[in-house]
Parts: sequence; C-alpha cells; structure tokens
Amino acid sequence: MSAPPLLILFGSESGNSEDLATIAEKQAKSLGLTPSVKGMDEVELGDLPSFQNILIYCSTWGEGEMPDNAVDLWEAANGDSPPSMSGCKFAVCALGDTSYEFFCQSGKDWDGWFEKQGATRLLDRVDCDVEYDDPAAEFTTNALSLIASSGTGSTTSSEEDPILESEETPAEDDAESAVETSTGDLEGLLSTGDRSLILLFGSQSGNSEGLASKIAKDAKSYGLEGEVHDMDGFDFNSLSGKKRVLIVCSTWGEGEMPDNAEDLWQFSISDAASRLDGVHFAICALGDTSYEFFCQSGKDWDGQFEKLGATRIIDRLDCDVDFDAPAAEWLLDALPALAAVDSTGQFHEEMVDAIKMYASGSPTGAEGEDGFSVPDAKSEPVQASVSVFRYDPETSSTGTDTWLCSLPGHMSVLEVLRTLKTSQDGTLTFRDGSPDDSNTAVSINGRLVLPGLCRLDSVAPMREGSVSLRIEPLPGFEVIRDLAIDPWSLERKRESSDPWMVAATREGANTPQGVMGTMDPAIATSLHSMRDFGSQNILHSSSDAVPHANGYLGPAVIASTWSRRNDPRTSPSKAEEIDKMLSSPNGIKAETDLASINRQSSVPRAVSESLLDAKNSVLTGDGFNGKHGKHVWWYTWTVKSSGMVNDTVIYRQALGPFALLGNLFSGVTARMVLGFTRTGGNMFNGMLGMVAPPAGIGKMPKQFNSSVDNHHEVVAIFNEMDGRF
Repeated sequence: MSAPPLLILFGSESGNSEDLATIAEKQAKSLGLTPSVKGMDEVELGDLPSFQNILIYCSTWGEGEMPDNAVDLWEAANGDSPPSMSGCKFAVCALGDTSYEFFCQSGKDWDGWFEKQGATRLLDRVDCDVEYDDPAAEFTTNALSLIASSGTGSTTSSEEDPILESEETPAEDDAESAVETSTGDLEGLLSTGDRSLILLFGSQSGNSEGLASKIAKDAKSYGLEGEVHDMDGFDFNSLSGKKRVLIVCSTWGEGEMPDNAEDLWQFSISDAASRLDGVHFAICALGDTSYEFFCQSGKDWDGQFEKLGATRIIDRLDCDVDFDAPAAEWLLDALPALAAVDSTGQFHEEMVDAIKMYASGSPTGAEGEDGFSVPDAKSEPVQASVSVFRYDPETSSTGTDTWLCSLPGHMSVLEVLRTLKTSQDGTLTFRDGSPDDSNTAVSINGRLVLPGLCRLDSVAPMREGSVSLRIEPLPGFEVIRDLAIDPWSLERKRESSDPWMVAATREGANTPQGVMGTMDPAIATSLHSMRDFGSQNILHSSSDAVPHANGYLGPAVIASTWSRRNDPRTSPSKAEEIDKMLSSPNGIKAETDLASINRQSSVPRAVSESLLDAKNSVLTGDGFNGKHGKHVWWYTWTVKSSGMVNDTVIYRQALGPFALLGNLFSGVTARMVLGFTRTGGNMFNGMLGMVAPPAGIGKMPKQFNSSVDNHHEVVAIFNEMDGRF
C-alpha cells in the first residue's frame, strides 16, 4: 500500500523559505521519498492530518508576524476547532533576523502549534539568522534522513507485491539518464537523478570552511546541490555511494592536518576505509609558501583518494595565503567538470563547455558553420504568475496587477515585461534597454537583478511546472511610474563626489602619448575588485540606509570614491579631498549595516569588503571620536567586558547626557508611551523609556541583559579582530 506522502510546507515573504523547500524536495526525491511542496496559501488546514511527515520552512516578517502567504492558514489553525495532528511527525526550520526583537517568532509559533495538537517532533526546531544556508542545509539533511530511515514518506509495496531487488530499479533510472545525456540534453543532465556535491572542509582558522560555503552557493548555478560537511565526525565510508566530492583543506604546522580533519584522515588510511570507485573528486588545498610542507594536507588527500580508486576530475589547486582569486579561477573549471558527471557516475567531457556557458548565462546550442555557437536555449512553456507593482503619479495611487500566463521558460524577465505590455496592458511602464543596462534593474521576489539577464525558468523556484514572480521597482529611488525609477538622483550624487581623477606627477617612460607609467599587478587587481559591480543602481539600492538618509551618497558612490582614494596615481590634494568627503555625515558613516549589501548575490563580496575597509579607515582616522566611532568602541567594550550588548550603556556613552536630555523633549519618549513606535504602547516600557531613553526610535533597550555562553570565545574573537581593545 502507499504511505501518506511527505509534505514540505513553506511560509515565505521574499522567497528564501520557498527556495529551501525546493531544495528539500530535490533532496527528498534523491532518497526515494515522495514529497509534495506547498505554500501555506495552497493548503487547507483540514488536509494536514493526512500527511504522515511535515517539514515546515517559515520566515518571520515585521515584528514577529507571519509572512503574507501564511496568515490565512495561521488564523485557521487558531480557530475554534483545530484538527488533531496526533498521527503526524513534524520539524520546523525558522528563518529570521537577530536584529529584530521577535527573532524567528513565526517558526516558533508553528512549532508550538504542532506540538499542542499532538504531533511528534522529528527533531528540534532550527532558528536561522540572515546567514541561513548552512544551518538550514544541516536541518534538511537530518530531517530527511530520519524520515527515510523510518521508511515513511515514500511509496512502499505490500507483502503480496514485494519490492524489486535494489540493483534493478536504479539501473532502469540510470539507463534512462544515460540515454538522455548521450543525446546532448543539457537540461536533462543538470536536472536528472542525484545532483549532490559533497563539500568536505578541513579548517583550522575558518578559511576552508568559508570557501566551502561559498562553493556550495556557486554550485547551484551548475545544477549541483552543494552539501557542506565538517570533516570532524563525518562518516568516510558514506562517500563510497557518492558521485562528486570536493575537498577544501588547509595545512597546519609542519604539514599537519587541521584539528577537525585528523580523525577522518586516520580513518581514510586505515584498513576500514571503503573503496571510492565511481567517485569523481577535486582538491583545493590552502597553505603558506613560507612553510616547508606547503599545502601538504591537500596533497595527502589528493593521493589517498586516488589510491582508493576515486577519479580526479581536475588537477589539484595549491593556494598561497591570498587564495580568493586563484580559487575563483579554478572553480570556473572544477564546478562544470563535476557537473558533467551524471547520476550513474559517468563523466561527459563533451558537455563541460556547454555547462560553462549555461552557468554564465550565455546561449548554448549547436555549432554553426562559422564555428561559433548558434543560440538554441529554448525550453518548455512555463506557467507563470507575474505580479507587478503599479504606481500612477497623477492620482498617487499604488497597487499590484497579477497576470497568469504560459510563456517559454527561456524568456528573460525583461522579455516577459515586454510581452505583458504588448498583449495585456499598454500602460505598463518599465525601463527597457539592453540585457546589461543598469537602468533596467528591478526587484524580483526581494532580489535586486537585471531582468534582461534572468531566465523565467531560473529566476525563482519552479514548483510543478509553475513559477511565481513579484516584480517591484528598486528601493531607495523615486518611482516615476510603475517599475520606472528616477536614476538621476544617484547620478547627481555621483557628480557631487567629483568622480574624475586628479593625478599626481607621473613617473615612467616618455612616449609620444605622454608619460606611460606602470602599476603593480596586485594593486591593479585590488582596484578593479573594488569597482567590480555590474550595476550602480543595484548596489545603491542594496543599502538599507539609502531610503532613510536622503543626503547619503550611497554605497555605489562610496565604492568608486574609495577606489580612487587607494589609486597610487591620485594626487595628495585629491586624496585629502576624498578623505573629507568619506568622513562627512553623508559619507561612509551614514552606512549603518553592510549585511543588506552582503545578502545581494549580484554584489561581489570584494565590493562590500572594500566598503568595510573604507568605514574602518574613517573611524580609525577620527580616533573613534564622534557618535559613530564611540558607538563602535562602546559596543565592543560592552561585549568584551560582560558578554552582553548593553543598549543603554551604548546610547548613553555614544550620545552623552545632553542628547539624553534632548531626547526627552524631542518627542521620542512621548511616542514610546503613546504606542507610536513599533514596540511601544506598554505603559511599563514607556516609563522605562523616560528613565533610559531608547537607542533609536522603535527600539527599547533591554534593562536586564543576559550573558552569552562561552564568553571567552567572544573575547578571543574581538581580540583577534582588533588589538585596540
């Protein structure tokens, strides 16, 4: 008979929970389970008891509120007669942001509700911060492993109809997969069967772990599902059934394994280690050329995997201390090669170049007469629900129009907008242009992208052949009409920063074109990375501070300016002028938090790191004087001294007694008492606010702070990061 299927339920506002649900679906199918993925607005409360296993991925919105697609189901769940869930097993993965008071509250609410209704908890709830990838992946793996090991959530056979031998059914699937691949079906290769990539890291200082996590994210572009595992506690023999393994390992001391890798290494060289025939592997070794046994640990793993019968898919990479650039270049070859391994373990070398083009967004297809690739990236029609923000400047009215349509999956989102304008509503307004035109940028399901570079079938998770898009204008800009924003607000800020170079006296060879100098390649590469963002508009909008600080120049202007400041060709007088601009109230000090910039996949990590360098430089130059510097210093001091973030101390020390007194007359306290803030309204909190005014509107300082666990580790981190304290 058939067991009830597994339900993967998501409550999502920006698409993150939906993404995790889709990943869980693929992983569940690879384990032989029969999952059903539903948004919380797609199920009835009365249907839930029919499922034997339920995985919930739910984000929290605003002040502990349910996301929009979960509100109706939550209200029904708290009605007069909710159903019993006694026959159900469940697990909850909650997404949130620790900067908010009610962290992961929606997930906590669902966790408590299922328990109250008699359901059995599969494993403890996981509460994820904004960097949710790794804990969510671990949650999914653990939950699905429990379900698979219990034999539930999948289709089973009765005693009269016994299950076929384990070798027979996979053989049929593998044969079918091999046929699809042999015909050059790129989409079939990248979507058929097991697409897991096991990422093992051996790390002493955290570099290998960080690189492995980045590779897992990049792997998605190649149709791979990256699974990051710490070598510490990993079951080595589980690799024998895998097809793709990538190891990132550093070397410690005199050619030794890092602490977390030693036990796994000793097992791998023992007689108990399984053969790795059929495994394709790649090794990225991190080291330091100043040591005699450079990258020895990576070399050891490389040799041992080969000894156990695994197939090296690409030559090992040995990285020096500056590993970012060579690792990124190596991955451009390593990931497509690993992606070209199908679910049977067969390597399709002829597909590697096509996979590279697919991942880069370039058209793929047959070779033409002139030797160049002829675009042939067509795919099956996709059922799309496209919701577009509308704004009429004449009436100052806003709203949303939603169209349900069937469109070719290979269409770009920009082409989708053109189609809607032509066939549905000629008044639909958006910036049109070339695919890489910065002015065309929009927000799609909370992600800031260039719509001309996003295929319809890849811009959002596909569920049962359909995709849902919520298209909105870029935040931080004045909206002219619908999706069209006024880019000149950013251009005027750029012009105010004097974006031209004023060079110092140049040194070099005299030529008819003038003095031609040289620049150190490392410096040139660094300067390029600081400005390596495809869209100024996207970078500008990715800052949470831009919509609230009218005078703030924004991260795009700051990044370009900081690049000129570090350019050795810039004259001393111009450098001094730039320093004054950066340290002004509208400079980098106005950037409150770089987390929102880091979360945008379209913004390279090097850009956000350069912005952090700019902010640190300004604060250091000020000697940590002024509000911004004092805030940083006292934040660090409170954490180090007590293991607590004492908002009251930070506020008092950063702004001083006159600011405290001024706050009483500014109306902040009154707004707190009367309930005009996000968390205000409670009279007790209001009275506390009069005694110790809040550190910011809508934020009530904790009067009694609880200490954190392992405080010595917190102190060690701060000491390592900054010797000033």
